[in-house]
Amino acid sequence: MAVAVAVAMSSTCPGLYCGRTIINESIEGECGVCPRGQRTNIQKICEKCTGSPELYDWLYLGFMAMLPLVLHWFFIEWYSGKKSSSALFQHITALFECTAAAVVTLLLSDPVGLLAIRSCKVKMLSDWYTMLYNPSPDYVTTLHCTQEAVFPLYTIVLIYYAFCLAFMMMLRPLLVKKIACGLGKTDRFKSIYAALYFFPILTVLQAVGGGLLYYAFPFIILVLSLVTLAVYMSASEIQSFKNLVAKKKRLVVLFSHWLLHAYGIISISRLDKLEQDLPLLALVPGPALFYLLTARFTEPNRILSEGGNGH
Repeated sequence: MAVAVAVAMSSTCPGLYCGRTIINESIEGECGVCPRGQRTNIQKICEKCTGSPELYDWLYLGFMAMLPLVLHWFFIEWYSGKKSSSALFQHITALFECTAAAVVTLLLSDPVGLLAIRSCKVKMLSDWYTMLYNPSPDYVTTLHCTQEAVFPLYTIVLIYYAFCLAFMMMLRPLLVKKIACGLGKTDRFKSIYAALYFFPILTVLQAVGGGLLYYAFPFIILVLSLVTLAVYMSASEIQSFKNLVAKKKRLVVLFSHWLLHAYGIISISRLDKLEQDLPLLALVPGPALFYLLTARFTEPNRILSEGGNGH
């Protein structure tokens, strides 16, 4: 009771995210949590967010949407075997599942029925963790103002993962049972079992580290794409341009990594200044070219032979 009186008498609400809700366009309510889709302004009044996501916000959502798709493709390729003809159909199905989940998620988000969303602007890292900033005006009782200050960037990813899982459970088992005849009864469903593991992991990752991922995902994309490209080219024993173009699959993998390189560069630069940022995309083929030009100098057999000859 003392907290309510102290807060009511103060001109502004305490804490970073507590605000007053306007009632009947003139009367202000008590300090507390803002309704979903609203956040406080400078005067500590809850305002409805009417803006659209910035380019960086869309890139973040794209990154979080790509994670389950890339993991689907990885485990499908891992468990299908090199001679399995079902891998392509499973890849296409996984792409359809994630695309359908993304479309349905956007259609159900505010404004409902449109492939667009309204959002609150992300101002700082604490916007993702409002539960850690509930004020205590009298140092005894806590005024709970936990809300989605980054509406809807936090919850829309979780909703998307739920639809991805639902579509996978509806479509993939039937497809795998029909076309994966070359695999054993246990192997054919292993990619689905893997998804049942990584979806909870992705959900916890978003729930706990969503704010950190929001600021770090461009660098995560660049580092992981560089490492995985180097590992793939090394495992495939690609040491020249001739080896690279020998199989179409290798070119597909290469171009996929180039797209990830470009995605990471665009996310870092945010294309604030096109005349300065667009030339950075010329760096995309750089890591692959560097690897091909230097792979022959680091071949283990050559190093061992030269060492044995005393060179």
